[in-house]
Amino acid sequence: MTQAPDLPPATGAWREGDPPGRRRFVTGVQPLETGREIPFTLAYETWGTLNPGASNAILVEHALTGDSHAVGQAEEGHVSPGWWDGLIGPGKAIDTDAFFVVVPNVLGGCQGSTGPSSAHPDGSPWGSRFPAVTVRDQVAAEAVLADALGIGRWAAVLGGSMGGMRALEWAVSEPGRVGALLVLASTAQASADQIAWAAPQLHAIRSDPGWHGGDYHDVPGGGPHAGLGVARRIAHATYRSEAELAQRFGRRYQDGEDPLHGGRFAVESYLDHHAGKLSRRFDAGSYVVLTESMNTHDVGRGRGGVANALGRITARTVAAGVDSDRLYPLYQSQAIADGVAGAEFAVIGSPYGHDSFLIETEQIGRLVKPLLA
Repeated sequence: MTQAPDLPPATGAWREGDPPGRRRFVTGVQPLETGREIPFTLAYETWGTLNPGASNAILVEHALTGDSHAVGQAEEGHVSPGWWDGLIGPGKAIDTDAFFVVVPNVLGGCQGSTGPSSAHPDGSPWGSRFPAVTVRDQVAAEAVLADALGIGRWAAVLGGSMGGMRALEWAVSEPGRVGALLVLASTAQASADQIAWAAPQLHAIRSDPGWHGGDYHDVPGGGPHAGLGVARRIAHATYRSEAELAQRFGRRYQDGEDPLHGGRFAVESYLDHHAGKLSRRFDAGSYVVLTESMNTHDVGRGRGGVANALGRITARTVAAGVDSDRLYPLYQSQAIADGVAGAEFAVIGSPYGHDSFLIETEQIGRLVKPLLA
């Protein structure tokens, strides 16, 4: 059966045998919070040079649909350009002339790290057999990477959204290994509202006939790309602010279309565009696994609550929220700052909602520079 040219592949994951691009790899075996154990590979990329004392390393953590390619153009092995290109590089806020920057693809992801699309030890895709992983499991796997690179202590750990969860977990679980911490548009524990927004996304993917219970990766012409697209539409609407969508699109029709005659509003076309892009560069199984890891995120679990957990942090800390973020509201960043001794709370003023942590690189740079000084 030949794949229809207008349909996405069963998975947009990077898979073994694809061009590696800038990726490097480390392997290990990870005990999981659930009591299971998983052999894993983490893909990662680096920029700059590690100094002789390994004291200039910065860990940058990506968001849900990000990956290790934080810097650079789209190229062989990397279908998308760097997602923090405006912040990382020579002379930029995260100056790669001074710092060694490490960006791993998260455990459970789909761009070189072990996830549902990866090969199980028996050679076939993990698929539905891939275990639940938590943010703590992901950070523990990244500690294996740090050890392999000879990095005993990060000069700083930075991340936004899901990446902010991992950055915060690093500072809680490994306080002696984090010198400075920047948590952007994130939370110490997922809220009911965030879990509620995730629920229809998960249902959309699992309800797609192409899901096949999670075992779709080698089905010709298959894959739950329609369900993944619906999930992306829901998520993307929460990533941008109502004010921005109103100003940018209003009630305009898409060019050449009329909703009274089966056409789309311009904002619908915008969401369709992002849905189509994601289905060609991401894996639905990873979307499910990572969304569920965000849902279970709670730094206070088993540690006497969030306040006790945040009290373990010794890193110089900035917790920043976005004033227009309707998914991770400001009070959640404020709560992190309030719980960490000496922490700074900062507000990023932006019309772009949750996605501002990717867009407002100039404002974020002003937070980063003194933190790294």
